[in-house]
Amino acid sequence: MTDPVAPLADCGAPDTGRAIWLTAADGTRLRMAHWPGTRHVMILPGRTEYIEKYGLVVRDFVAAGWGAFVLDWRGQGLSDRLLSDPLIGHVARFFDYQRDLDAALQAADRLAPGPKPWLVHSMGGGIALRGLMRGKRPPAVAFSAPMLGLHQSHMLTKALRGLSALLGPLGLDTGYAPTTGPGYGLPSMTFDDNNLTTDRVQFDRMKAQITQTPALSLGGPSLHWMGEAAREIASLNALPSPDLPALFGLGGDESIVSPQAIRARVATWPKARLHDFPGAKHELMMERDAVRRAFLHEALALFDRTVP
Repeated sequence: MTDPVAPLADCGAPDTGRAIWLTAADGTRLRMAHWPGTRHVMILPGRTEYIEKYGLVVRDFVAAGWGAFVLDWRGQGLSDRLLSDPLIGHVARFFDYQRDLDAALQAADRLAPGPKPWLVHSMGGGIALRGLMRGKRPPAVAFSAPMLGLHQSHMLTKALRGLSALLGPLGLDTGYAPTTGPGYGLPSMTFDDNNLTTDRVQFDRMKAQITQTPALSLGGPSLHWMGEAAREIASLNALPSPDLPALFGLGGDESIVSPQAIRARVATWPKARLHDFPGAKHELMMERDAVRRAFLHEALALFDRTVP
């Protein structure tokens, strides 16, 4: 089943794109978009994100001769929301995202056979790393601020994980995590207090998308999501790095994921290279032009080297 990449016809991507509705192995309905090309990149977004947010990134890849696939993870975008309150970011198990990844890769291979490098951001970086640990082997991966750790104290992470474990058996951990709520994150941010980008135009663009199309918006995570994320991060940190070419991009003013965890992973990844972007925040692909162009240029150069 396909339809135009609704609801945002003006997301900045070429109008050659189409939305594909997928069904994960557990029956969850997922939305993925495809822009055709002779070579393709698989774009895996972060928490709260959705296809249209990457419209300008897709535009740049298409201009460079690439097609693209972009996925809405379960619980966000226009994929199935998992709780009665659709603004709570939730997942039953973090491994469920692997079901989404599997469905997306299988559909992408049917539509466009051949090797596909991955371009991944934040939570999508953690999901991608688990996929690599499971034996998925794209020719290369470009990580933008991957979620390999959270930018919070170890004690807070431990407390949230413990609270989730305590309340989970009682079914009481599906509400918003402490200090968050339906307006948490971009919905309630102003440019002056945002931790995503230093670029006003990009910030206003992201804000306008969820304002104009509230169905794309997402608030804070559930307490259960936080516990699952903490367990997944700890599990991944105990595993050795895979053997494939990788680029890691990290903003100097990162305050959402852990810079220390990213640097530690790069140090143990023989074919990885880290590019620091002084003064940049979390969203490298939605940053000021000098940052976003530099990161995408390096990602394209890596992909060109590894895909004929």
